[in-house]
Amino acid sequence: MAPSYTSESKILIIGSGVVGAALADELTQRGAKHVTVVDQGPLYKTGGSSSHAPGFVFQINPSKAMSELAQRTLDKLDQLDPGGEDDWLLKRVGGIELAFTDDQMRELKRRHGFAQSWGVESELIDAERVEELWPAIDTTDLIGALHTPHDAVVHSVRSVTAQAQRAIEHGATFHGHTQVVDLVTDSGAVTGAKVIDALTGEHERILDADIVVAAGGIWGPTIGTWLGKNMPMQPIEHGFGFSHPMDEFQDAATDEACNFPMIRHQGAGIYFRQQGKALAIGAYEHRPLEVRQDELASAAAADQTGRQPSVHDFTWDEFSPTWDEIQRVYPSVAEAGLDEARSFNGIFSFTPDGGPLLGPSNTVDGVWIAQAVWVTASAGVAQVVADWITTGEPGIDTAALDIARFDTRLLSPEFSRQKGLESYDEVYDIRHPRAASAKLRRLRTSPFYFHQQLAGAHFVEASGWERPLWLEENRRVLEEANLTFPKIPAWDTSEFSPIAVAEAWATRNRVAMYDMTSLARYRVEGPDASALLERLTTNKVSKAPGAVTFSLMLDAAGGIFSDITVTRVSEDEYLIGANSHRDLIHLKNHVRKDEHVSISDISPGTCCIGLWGPHARELLGQLTDEDISHEGFGYFKAKHLYIAAVPVLALRVSYVGELGWELYTTADHGARLWEEIYAAGTQYGLVIGGRLAFNALRLEKGFRSYGADMTSEHRPHQAGLGFAVSKTKTGYLGYERVAEQSANDKRMVSLTSDFPFGAPNPGSPVLNAAEQLIGYTASSDFGYTIGKTITFAWVDSEYAAPETDVIIKHFDRSVPATVALDPLYDPEGHKMRR
Repeated sequence: MAPSYTSESKILIIGSGVVGAALADELTQRGAKHVTVVDQGPLYKTGGSSSHAPGFVFQINPSKAMSELAQRTLDKLDQLDPGGEDDWLLKRVGGIELAFTDDQMRELKRRHGFAQSWGVESELIDAERVEELWPAIDTTDLIGALHTPHDAVVHSVRSVTAQAQRAIEHGATFHGHTQVVDLVTDSGAVTGAKVIDALTGEHERILDADIVVAAGGIWGPTIGTWLGKNMPMQPIEHGFGFSHPMDEFQDAATDEACNFPMIRHQGAGIYFRQQGKALAIGAYEHRPLEVRQDELASAAAADQTGRQPSVHDFTWDEFSPTWDEIQRVYPSVAEAGLDEARSFNGIFSFTPDGGPLLGPSNTVDGVWIAQAVWVTASAGVAQVVADWITTGEPGIDTAALDIARFDTRLLSPEFSRQKGLESYDEVYDIRHPRAASAKLRRLRTSPFYFHQQLAGAHFVEASGWERPLWLEENRRVLEEANLTFPKIPAWDTSEFSPIAVAEAWATRNRVAMYDMTSLARYRVEGPDASALLERLTTNKVSKAPGAVTFSLMLDAAGGIFSDITVTRVSEDEYLIGANSHRDLIHLKNHVRKDEHVSISDISPGTCCIGLWGPHARELLGQLTDEDISHEGFGYFKAKHLYIAAVPVLALRVSYVGELGWELYTTADHGARLWEEIYAAGTQYGLVIGGRLAFNALRLEKGFRSYGADMTSEHRPHQAGLGFAVSKTKTGYLGYERVAEQSANDKRMVSLTSDFPFGAPNPGSPVLNAAEQLIGYTASSDFGYTIGKTITFAWVDSEYAAPETDVIIKHFDRSVPATVALDPLYDPEGHKMRR
């Protein structure tokens, strides 16, 4: 692991854009004495994305963390803003998002819900109000809009300058025209960086450093090569046009004046604002224009031409549809005309999932990443990374921000390229949470993929894996069991089929097999395996071989880092059922130098079938001579079995609340295991289940899902997971703080509502009877067995008692809901334990 930070640590930041300058400021504010920032461009308009960024900061985001980062960014810049007309850092002019179709208006209602949940002031407004806020907008066909009065335009270069200058006042050093060409390492840890004079390529030297932070913006892929791994980000050109001076802006005090709200026209992929006497227009409605690293101008070339490396030639053919549409929405721009000489294509970065790349490198100790960050989140990201470096805790949920979320085996250049281009395409798209990626499909498939394909599986992708949502062959079960499902809102029909009702019914009443191969599996072995795991888990896991334990891993602040299943396979070997690649890095990072522990990801070479339902034991008994009775193979136990001659590690666990097993074997045995179980299951009415049914069944049982339901912001007792924390065990990571009151006093509860209202989006507001905000939703799905929609929600503790009536805002509909006692199905757990 990287050496611990002290105030005397030498910290080198690569890049003096909106992130690098902000981070230097934040580190020096926290007492760091030796902070150096280098940039290959001139200070402080360095030539990266920050130097041309239009500075639109909309604070609404489906992600709670991303919304918080935007709010933090504006709050900090408010404090630094001198407030003059010619030196402002930000202007809280507000934002307006326009809707010209019913679908677009529905999306704005959803975004309004996010705003309520995350504390961003917003209101849904009509065309008349839009005209009041900006009279020049043509509202003839406008259905409505979303107004966020405190969103802001940020002047990125001034913001860089202000934060850099304050950092310098507190001891930081900035060097322009200084190019990093490689890292210097010793025994896997960074010791400095090799730099040259960017304009001449001469004067090669080494800058010593204990900690290096990569904040290099669009040059991130190059930095990735120094780390020995591809950086999962793709620089892309983006059209940005300016009108000629317009009559309505003739009173603009400066070329940077902005006195009207920022506008997003999501239906056309357009954003625009006043910029001095011109209208500045951004265009997403063109194909993604990828940029290779060798297509970025060098610092020397930029110095000679006077043109920033992050700016490329304006492409009229790509921009023309945007120009046509902006004339319809803002008619007076037609008379002014487009100033092509001033317009350009700006370059900025996209990641496979659209999120930033933050956190410690998992390849070189002492290196930290702060890449793919836009102005919107810049100062907030700097605060998080500064806290992370100096205290070890980021102070915010980073599950969707941490670069460790990406499995490094996926990170080919083509993966970063195609997924990044797709992220660009989807910036303004209306996407259901279940919507799947269309790029690089079938990158990872289980041995059961083709069997499921033959059964009519409808696949979606997760972490590269193909996973079925439902299977068409099960449509017959709807008729056999006379199953029906009421009409639901159109939004909820996205990536949905009533066949899920049949699969859930069959799991509860017959038997079903589920492909569980995509779940992460790690082998931890060695004489010190028990010591490592006991240090990181809240439950005692070093039980007798054959024991299975559900446990949590906490961070140092006592928040939930992950939930895992730990199987003790033998004296020195454990199988870990985990959530993501972050868990693997977490385990490896806590191995001490003198410990003998091997940790390996066995997911690619193994596979798993979940076999669950009332007839699971009868079916499995047809294929093995082993004793699988409840007495011979108890709940939360593991055994090595032969099933139809296939060697299997069987775990008596259930995530759907029915009798059954998870059956693990190597990939080469997978096809036979599947075929034999499927054939033997015919007499019991076996079905292949998909993820829709699986998710609904786990909600009925009150089973949480990490990331979707709880994060590091939550303590175990808040999430209803106190049972996973030993009452006698001490000394594990987070132990001293796990009992502390967290920053919020919310509790996770199950809410039930009627099917016709649909399944509320994650992040929807929860209100009390007086329509005051008391929380927000997490997972939600249709509880096919209990006949109600089930929604997990975080609510203020005073509203957590069963039978409490609340309101969920689903778009603009008020959904009556009631707090229910977990679990809703088989509360005593008899069905799993018989």
